[in-house]
Amino acid sequence: MSTYPMAPLIKYTLLILYLALVLPLPVLAPIAIKYWLLAATLLGFLLVLALVSEEVQLDSNSLKVSYPSWCRWFMRRGWQLPLADIKALLPVATSQAGRVYYLRTKDASFLLPQRVANFPELLANLQRITGINTSSVQRLTPPWTYQLLAVLSALLLAAELLSAWFQGLSWQLVLGGGING
Repeated sequence: MSTYPMAPLIKYTLLILYLALVLPLPVLAPIAIKYWLLAATLLGFLLVLALVSEEVQLDSNSLKVSYPSWCRWFMRRGWQLPLADIKALLPVATSQAGRVYYLRTKDASFLLPQRVANFPELLANLQRITGINTSSVQRLTPPWTYQLLAVLSALLLAAELLSAWFQGLSWQLVLGGGING
């Protein structure tokens, strides 16, 4: 059995983006709700971490999409598809000019996970086991989009942390009566 977690570039980019967007809220909030927002921020981080912990398992009999045991109890259950049931690979254009792929069975369609680590290996193994041609399948988005988002998110987070540090420093100067205090 081969396991394919979410690609680290995508996983950590989304976690950094969450922190960059949400971390300032408890810092800037009035004292009355500061601790509630901090608790909500931590719970939200755990939820996002659970969402980006989805993994794909492929063996000679089935393809399974699920979550690790630590979060499986509150996340959606995922799905499992016997590879013998796959009849075709159906490409579908997205509204953002991308392309997603569905694994078609006689009765249903299952979205092919495209944001996994070692995606080419997953496709090669899927083609080898099922005989369905996966040579035209590509990632949903090119890596440079997540690289750019990671850099921008890290810059935003760094600017917010630097701003918070300067804000704390200025309060020390005001309360301390100046630099020589």
